[in-house]
Amino acid sequence: MSATRCVVFEQPGGPEVLQLVQRDVGEPGPGQVRIRHHACGLNYIDIYQRSGVYPLPLPHVLGMEGAGVIEALGEGVTHLALGDRVAYASAPPGAYCDARVMAAAQVCRLPDSLDFRTGAAMMLQGLTVQYLFHRTVPLKAGDTVLFHAAAGGVGLIACQWAKALGIRLIGTAGTDAKCALALELGAEAAINYEREDFVARVRELTDGRGVDVVMDSIGAATFERSLDCLRPLGMMISFGNASGKVPPFDLGVLGAKGSLHLTRPTLFTHIADHATCQTMAAQLFEMVESGKVAIRIGQDFALEEVAEAHSQMEARATTGSSVLIC
Repeated sequence: MSATRCVVFEQPGGPEVLQLVQRDVGEPGPGQVRIRHHACGLNYIDIYQRSGVYPLPLPHVLGMEGAGVIEALGEGVTHLALGDRVAYASAPPGAYCDARVMAAAQVCRLPDSLDFRTGAAMMLQGLTVQYLFHRTVPLKAGDTVLFHAAAGGVGLIACQWAKALGIRLIGTAGTDAKCALALELGAEAAINYEREDFVARVRELTDGRGVDVVMDSIGAATFERSLDCLRPLGMMISFGNASGKVPPFDLGVLGAKGSLHLTRPTLFTHIADHATCQTMAAQLFEMVESGKVAIRIGQDFALEEVAEAHSQMEARATTGSSVLIC
């Protein structure tokens, strides 16, 4: 049994609660694999878990996605082989480490054309965009979407995905530089929410109609005003809480604002089925290999720099995707 470095936390708190420790890595059981990581992804859900917004049993290793090589297979695993290059996004957390044993169902063979950094950076965010655009609400060319945090890791993939599908994406971001990046990668318009009223600007950009769909990972700070951006019968997709949880509200508001639809999906519901997960990943890989979507990695961190990585993400000082190099 070999040892691995891993990042654990024993109590909820700020980045300072993260500890780099040594643990033994076991052998995979039935339906499991052991992966030797080359890189793992950093995501805002990691901060929710570390801070206690999404409680975990403690102590716990963080990290929802990674990329590396299969070094051991458990009984019954048939879609992977020893030595395969792989990538995954999967619950439960545990990716902030050099090696781990985990369920094989959500582990996907990584195309040879994609390096490990890209694989680690793309899975959670790219699969999120896949379910937002293809599984949550039927979208077609010509539809209009308001996408908050359009210069983040999910947002930059969404800008490109929308452009490839002919969907009109209006992005929001907190600086002119981030707005420019969203525009560069395919947003039709970008709103600096620090300087502009995004509701008024959306109404202006849609000739007063409103957008077909809002995709909102910000949460409390944007939720109610996002509803005001929708056309009658529009869809509000709340898929994150970067500014805090959306407080309880009167469902009658949805009727008063135009018989609106509201959903709160999670990626892990969509990828729970093995076959569905593999199909979603295949579409993501095709989008990246074809050049329609480029994965922008804005910053790399060593595993021992994980606290600084979390600090930068919380300060909204990052752009694109962030990865830990193992």
